[in-house]
Amino acid sequence: MLSTIVKSVARARREETGATAVEYGIMVALIAVVIIVAVTLLGGNLVETFNSTACSVKGGAWTASTSTVAGSCSK
Repeated sequence: MLSTIVKSVARARREETGATAVEYGIMVALIAVVIIVAVTLLGGNLVETFNSTACSVKGGAWTASTSTVAGSCSK
């Protein structure tokens, strides 16, 4: 009787570890989805910001464009 209880407890502990690994996998997948969505939505703004910063570092003035064409850097 005691050995049956010990085996059941041991089996439950093993199953709990497996469930934890699955939970971590789901959490990592959700984080990846959030990162992909954020980069997709903010990607254009990030490119514009980096171009503007690079232009400023070079001593130029960044002129943003209202169309799909990128802005320009003039000194």
